[in-house]
Amino acid sequence: MAISPMMRHYLETKEKYPDCILFYRLGDFYEMFFEDALKISHELDLTLTSKDCGLSERAPMCGVPYHAVDTYLAKLIAKNYKVAICEQVEDPSTAKGLVEREVVRIVTPGTVIDTAMLDDRAPNYILSLYIRKEVAGAAICDVSTGEFRSWQITGARVRLADELSRISARELIVNDKELYTQYVSDSVLQPQEYAADQTYNQALKLLLAHFNAKCEEDIGLEGKRAAVQASGALMRYLSETQKNALLHILKIEPFVNDCILQLDRIAVRNLELTQTMHGGSKKGSLLEHMDHTVTSMGGRLLREWLERPLGSKENIQARLDAVEYLKENPMHNDELREKLDEVYDVERLTSRIAYDTINGRDCLAISRTLRAVPSIKALFSGVLPEVIQNAVEMLDPLEELADRIENEISPDTPVQIKDGGVIREGYNAKLDALRNMSHNSKGEIAALETSEREKTGIKNLKIAYNRVFGYYIEVTKSYYDLVPYRYTRRQTLANCERFTTDELIEFEKNVMSAETDAIHMEQMLFDELKNLLRELLLRLHQTTIALKELDALSSLAYIAMHYNYVRPSLNEEGRYAISDGRHPVLEQAMEHGTYVSNDVALDTEHRVMIITGPNMAGKSTYMRQVALIVLMAHVGSFVPASHADISVTDRIFTRIGASDDLYGGRSTFMVEMTELANILKHATSKSLILLDEVGRGTS
Repeated sequence: MAISPMMRHYLETKEKYPDCILFYRLGDFYEMFFEDALKISHELDLTLTSKDCGLSERAPMCGVPYHAVDTYLAKLIAKNYKVAICEQVEDPSTAKGLVEREVVRIVTPGTVIDTAMLDDRAPNYILSLYIRKEVAGAAICDVSTGEFRSWQITGARVRLADELSRISARELIVNDKELYTQYVSDSVLQPQEYAADQTYNQALKLLLAHFNAKCEEDIGLEGKRAAVQASGALMRYLSETQKNALLHILKIEPFVNDCILQLDRIAVRNLELTQTMHGGSKKGSLLEHMDHTVTSMGGRLLREWLERPLGSKENIQARLDAVEYLKENPMHNDELREKLDEVYDVERLTSRIAYDTINGRDCLAISRTLRAVPSIKALFSGVLPEVIQNAVEMLDPLEELADRIENEISPDTPVQIKDGGVIREGYNAKLDALRNMSHNSKGEIAALETSEREKTGIKNLKIAYNRVFGYYIEVTKSYYDLVPYRYTRRQTLANCERFTTDELIEFEKNVMSAETDAIHMEQMLFDELKNLLRELLLRLHQTTIALKELDALSSLAYIAMHYNYVRPSLNEEGRYAISDGRHPVLEQAMEHGTYVSNDVALDTEHRVMIITGPNMAGKSTYMRQVALIVLMAHVGSFVPASHADISVTDRIFTRIGASDDLYGGRSTFMVEMTELANILKHATSKSLILLDEVGRGTS
C-alpha cells in the first residue's frame, strides 16, 4: 500500500527536525504522529487516536486545536522540549492538491517570545559558549526583547561556573560539550553541542552581515576571538530556529566584568539575591523587597542591576545622584510612577514586530505608551543628574507613529486580521465602501425579497443563505404554480423548493467579493503600518531603554523614602563604617521597630571582625546584613542604616553554612575546604569576605 502524500511530507519534515516535537498543521489542528504522538499524548494528557496513512499499520496520532496551541506549547517548553511549528503557508481554498506546508519556527526554552510563557519580570536568556582551553567566549540573547550581549572569560576552568551563576539562562549551546562538563561539573542546564565546526571567519562574517558592520571593532568585539565565536554560533542558531531576520536584535552590548562587583555562585545563593535558598522562591529575596517598579521591563532591569552590581565609584555615584534627585523630589517621583502606569511592555512587543506577529492590540499598546512619553519628559527640567538627563534625552514620543496608529487602528480591534474590523472606520474611503457593501447586504436582501414577492405574488417567499448553496429563494409547495420561468431550481426539499436568479447570483458575487476585498485591503493597510514600525524600531528601542531605566531608578527612590534608607558615601581606602545597619529583608518581615540595628567598623588597620555567640544568636544574619548593605550600595541604592561609608569592593565572598554534597561525593568538610580555597585564590585587598565556622559558635 502506497503512503499518502500528506504523510510522506510529514515524515520528510520530521526527518529534518529529529530533535523536535513536530506540530503539523492540518486544518484547525496541529497534529502529531508516531513517536511524537505516543510521547506527547502522555505529557499533555491528550487522547491518542490513529490515522490510516498508507502504511501496514495505522499511525498513532494526537492533536491540539490551533487557537489553544500556546497553552500546550507552554507546558512542553516548561518540560524542556523543542517544538517545530509546521504551518500551512498556502490558502487551502486556492490550493491545488496537497496544501503547501513548512516549518516556520522552532520554539525552544530559550527562544520563547509569547508573553503567556514568560515571567514578565525576568529575562529569558539563551546562552552560547565557545570554550578553547583556558579562554571562553560567552553570548546571551533574550529573543523576547532583542537584548544580545557578549564577553570573554579568561581562566575559564576556574571562573566559568561563577560567571554562569549570574545568568539565569533557559537554554545552553556549547562548541565542546565534554570540555564544558569538565569546567562546570554541577551544571543545571543540559548543554547542546552546536557549531563545533564553525570557524572564526565564518562567525565574524555572520555577525558583520547582521549588524551591517565592517569589522569586529564596529560590533565591540575587537581582540575577543572567543566572544566572536560564541556570538556567531548564537546568531546562527537563532537564524536557524526563528527563521526570520531578527530585526529587533540591533546591537551587541558588551559585558565589562572589570566594572562590576563580582559575585560567585555561592555568594549569589547565600545572600538570596533573587530567590531564597530553601524553596527557590522570589518571596523573601532581596529582589522581592527592592522591586517596586511599575513596568515589567523596569523590573527586569532592576533584577539585572542586582545580579551585576556596579564596580566603579564614578558609575555608582552617578546612579546614586539620580536616586537622590528622585527621593528629594517625591512629588515628581509619584507623578513619574503614575505616568509609568500607562506604559506597556513595549520592549517585548518589539520582538513581535520582528517576527511579523504583531496585531492591532499590540499596536494600540505601543501608541498608548508613546502618548505617555511627553508628560514623562515634561516632569524633568533644569539641571538634572547625568543618568536622568541621558534617559530623558533618549525619550522619543514618536508622534507620527502614535498618530498613525490612533487614526488607523480601531479601538475595538480583534486579535486576528482575518476577522476584519482592525482598521478604524473612516480611515480609508475605499475600505469603507467595501464594508458598506458587505454590511448592508441584509437591507438589500430584504428589499429584494419584498420586490420578488410583489412581482410573483408569492406571499411567503423568502431569501436566505447557507454555505453550501449560497443565497437562494425558497418557495413552499402551495405556490409552485406562481414560480416564474426566470427562476432556476437549486434544491428540492420535502415541503419547498429552492431557486436562484441571475440577479441573486450577481448580488452574491458582489457581496462575497466585497468581504474578501475588504479583508485584503485591511491586510494591505496593516502591512504598511508594520513596515513603518520596522523602520522606527531603533527609535522605539531607545525609548524603551529610557523608560525602564527611569522606572528602576524610581523604584530605588521609592524604597529609600518608604524604608528610611540613607545615601551611602563611597571610599577606596578599604573602610566599611556602618551605623545602625539593618537587614533589608528581615527588618520588613518583623514587627515595626523590633529589629535591633548593628554597627560595623572595618578599615586597613582593623581588617577582621570576629563575632561570637551561641547557635541561632544571629551571627549569620549579621554577616548577610553587612554583605547586603555593601551590595545595595554598589547597585546604586540607598541602604538601611543611619550612616554608611562603604569601600568600593571588587568581590564579595561568602561561606555561610555548608552541608554534604552527596551527589558530588563531597562531605561537609570537603565542601567547606573547597569554598575556602576558592576565596584564598581569588580574594584581593578590595574584597569583602564573610566566613562562618559552622557548629563552633564562632564567626
